[in-house]
Amino acid sequence: MRPSRAEFAVLGLLLVPAHSARGQAIGQGFDLERAGQYQRAATVYFTTLRGEPTNLAALLGLERVLPSLSRLPDLLPAAQRAVAASPRNAALRALLLRTYVALNESDSARAVAQRWTAEQPRDEAPYREWAIALEDAHRFEEARQVFLFGRRALGRPGVFGIELGELLERVGEWEGAAREWAAALSEAPAQLPSAASSLAEAPAEQRERIVGAVLAAAPKALERRLAAELLLGWGQPERAWSVFAPTVTEPSADAATALRRFADLANGGNTPDARRVRALALARYADMVPEPLAVRARAEAARAFLGAGDRVGARRMLAQVAADSTAPPDAQALAQSALVEALIDDGQLPEAATRLGADSRISGDDRAALRLRLARARIRRGELDLADSVLLGDSSVDALALRGWVALYSGDMKGAEQLFRAAGPYAGDRRDATERSSVVALLQQVPRDRFPELGSALLLLARGDSARAVQSLRLAAGRLETGGGGGGGRADILLLAGRIAVRLDTAQQRTALTLFAEVAGTPGKSAAAPAAELEWARLLLRRQKPAEAIAHLEHLILAYPESAVVPEARRELERAKGAIPKS
Repeated sequence: MRPSRAEFAVLGLLLVPAHSARGQAIGQGFDLERAGQYQRAATVYFTTLRGEPTNLAALLGLERVLPSLSRLPDLLPAAQRAVAASPRNAALRALLLRTYVALNESDSARAVAQRWTAEQPRDEAPYREWAIALEDAHRFEEARQVFLFGRRALGRPGVFGIELGELLERVGEWEGAAREWAAALSEAPAQLPSAASSLAEAPAEQRERIVGAVLAAAPKALERRLAAELLLGWGQPERAWSVFAPTVTEPSADAATALRRFADLANGGNTPDARRVRALALARYADMVPEPLAVRARAEAARAFLGAGDRVGARRMLAQVAADSTAPPDAQALAQSALVEALIDDGQLPEAATRLGADSRISGDDRAALRLRLARARIRRGELDLADSVLLGDSSVDALALRGWVALYSGDMKGAEQLFRAAGPYAGDRRDATERSSVVALLQQVPRDRFPELGSALLLLARGDSARAVQSLRLAAGRLETGGGGGGGRADILLLAGRIAVRLDTAQQRTALTLFAEVAGTPGKSAAAPAAELEWARLLLRRQKPAEAIAHLEHLILAYPESAVVPEARRELERAKGAIPKS
């Protein structure tokens, strides 16, 4: 990558001793330049050049400030004097060449480059400086021709591949850029990450052609790895592994490094396929590195296999770690933690609980996380007492939140509300906090400290049995007496049942309409009534009945002007009106 003008400025300052008078003058010019006082900065730089015509820092300073003053031609005589005084100074030659290009004096620029290449025929610098100057002037095709001419003159097919790749990207020739980057890797293997990062920005419609260009004509290992990195970044992990894997079949330091990099890159993909190819890379990496590294890699691979849903692969890795008596304690702890995690995910909860309680090698943090994971699995099974026993003695906010769910599903409404409030908003992720807030809002409307019927209905919902949950919620609502103020908790429970029913089949959506109508018709000032009418209107819109939806929305806005759902109702009203064709 070529230096920026700012980097040239810093370079210019570093070239001048700070204690010298000229060095102080250059520093003053740079300060003026940074302050936007370009005219004064130019005066300082020109004054410096009168005493020292080859002062590179001053010349670079003029190259930066004179274009802003529309005085770039003033730089040319100074650059010519500098090169005349020091004709073999590459930095001064480059400056003169750039100045000619910027002034559109093509013949003079060519003459400078030809003299330079004649004196140093194996040097890349003349071609690179000339082409980059043309590129900066947006003369892209001329820049490309200079690079290609330089490649032929130097007799090296991969030279200037990086520069040509970047240039072609600028003009939208992504396929050509891919070929250049791939060719450049033969001379500069360390540029593989740069090549992948640069080509990754290609438009989606160009990506398949880019991969084809990189893999054309019996690709070498580095070209395969470049294509694999691109495919990983573009969400095709399995294909990436199939392209990458043939480059790491034989154990070597290079193969191990490449595997570790591939695994780390795959870790950025939050999909089962990405986790699986990460696990495959780590497993192969483990076979190529010394035992301390191998054990940790296998433990990592086990976790990746688990994340991919491949429990067979996970157990294979864990068995290898468990059989290694020389494995470091931290690797053993990681493996045992992953094994308990696998047992929980596989539904083998008693064995998971036994291992968790008996294995002292699991770290404290992992043990706490696994307890929470086991408690959630117990709750999903409806094993509320066992879930509660797992959480005993854990005062963390996450444990308090889980104990709140156990209390709720057990019918202890008051206890659940207290535990949710104690857990606060920071337990779990944002979705968890939102769900707890919704439940607390519901419990505030329910006039009972204990309500087993409601707890059972909500547990059905948590276990994924939504149809039965709707029925149970309606039965729970029926247990509450309709009192003053619109029925209180009864309306809120029916509203929840309606919202669940909306997401189910057509028959359940008809049930939802009945529920919304019942809640919307409750007397008093219940907040559930306008919310139900809004949901009613939305369902009517989904059923292609905009006129009926409009009637409900207009009634809601007029009847409940202070309701928190009125802004949403207004947006839905505009949408509903737009759904009616104009006559």
